[in-house]
Amino acid sequence: MRDDSNADLFGAPPPRQGKAPVQAHQQRPTVSAAPEMARQTQPLADRLRPRQLSEVVGQDHLLGPTGLLAQMLRRNTLPSLILWGGPGCGKTTIARLLAREAKLRFEQISAVFSGVADLKKAFETASRFQQETGRGTLLFVDEIHRFNRAQQDGFLPYVERGTVILLGATTENPSFALNGALLSRCQVLVLNRLDDAGLEKLLRRAEQEAGKALPLTEDGRSSLRAMADGDGRYLLNLVEQIQALPEGERLDTAGLATVVARRAVLYDKDREEHYNLISALHKSLRGSDPDAGLYWFARMLEGGEDPRYIARRLTRFAAEDVGMADPSALPLAVAAWETYERLGSPEGELALAQLVVHLATAPKSNAVYRAYNQARKLARETGSLGPPHHIRNAPTKLMKSIGYGKGYEYDHDTEEGFSGQNYFPDEMERVALYQPTDRGQEREIRKNLDRQAAIRASRRP
Repeated sequence: MRDDSNADLFGAPPPRQGKAPVQAHQQRPTVSAAPEMARQTQPLADRLRPRQLSEVVGQDHLLGPTGLLAQMLRRNTLPSLILWGGPGCGKTTIARLLAREAKLRFEQISAVFSGVADLKKAFETASRFQQETGRGTLLFVDEIHRFNRAQQDGFLPYVERGTVILLGATTENPSFALNGALLSRCQVLVLNRLDDAGLEKLLRRAEQEAGKALPLTEDGRSSLRAMADGDGRYLLNLVEQIQALPEGERLDTAGLATVVARRAVLYDKDREEHYNLISALHKSLRGSDPDAGLYWFARMLEGGEDPRYIARRLTRFAAEDVGMADPSALPLAVAAWETYERLGSPEGELALAQLVVHLATAPKSNAVYRAYNQARKLARETGSLGPPHHIRNAPTKLMKSIGYGKGYEYDHDTEEGFSGQNYFPDEMERVALYQPTDRGQEREIRKNLDRQAAIRASRRP
């Protein structure tokens, strides 16, 4: 390995002896000037990067005194890990500091820019380093979910032999993004998005580094934290823009919005967050919470979700979770869907919002949903049993002669408007599939079914 201990701050080794001295106008900046120049071009987020694990913000569940990573380091047993968390929560910083604490060689690659050749080179270097020094390598793979399944399999023998301790970072759910073989060899650690207190701590560090307070009112300061949306790196990038402004009055929320931009909402329409948010909407409606329902509905729209997808899921909810407790819910869902198709955005979204509120406040019953699932199971179990003869159609003389339609009673001609005849196959017992609740209109439906059950029972021989 090349010894760069005498290299200058830009990574170039000093000139060899015997070479002609560089002319004054060609000379690089002096060592004393280089740090200041490098500092001027170094982003604030990098200047404030923690130098020890205790300085990492927002991950006390991993790095605090009883945190899992802290315990691993105390036991000197650092396994291969997958760090799962959103942008700007400290994954790269933690990886670097773990390597230093565990006295491991650190190597970083990105799955965005690296391929099989880069992986092979990293493994060969780590293997050679292990043979020469007896020390291991912490291989940090950023965006590890971007490697395909075959590339992920390439890690396995090197992880098993201990050639590298793999530390993968991902913003995607590892259950879906990584293959099972790799997951079985790694522990998954979840990193928290930075909360308001954590973001405020970063603001104070930035102010301390600059030697002056940010030109923000209290409302402006609060809005700045909200703009970062849990991303510490993005927050410090915003701070850097504010610090570059000319001296002037303090910025409130409105003033802040004119100079910096809110972080884009984290939402990927074909990945986990898509399913997390639609699940939150569905469960909020099931829990009869119109406020939470509207919130998740708006979150999906703000994230760029297709309102047609939401309309489809709301229609499903009307059938599955409201059902016969409020039979008007389903036609209202179809009407809201059609209204959106006619008006488009943003006018049509109001109809969907009305539907969200109606579904949340409607009485709930999944009795039809449960009955349907039981009916399907029963149909599979009973095979091809035919209907009883008295309810079979008899369009021909032959069918009539063998009993089709014989004994059928026309329900409208009975005194109760209900004949109480058997409509199940003769070879099976009657099964009660639909069990209405006592909520909403199903209360009356239950009363009617109980009355009809009594009539049916009175007709039994």
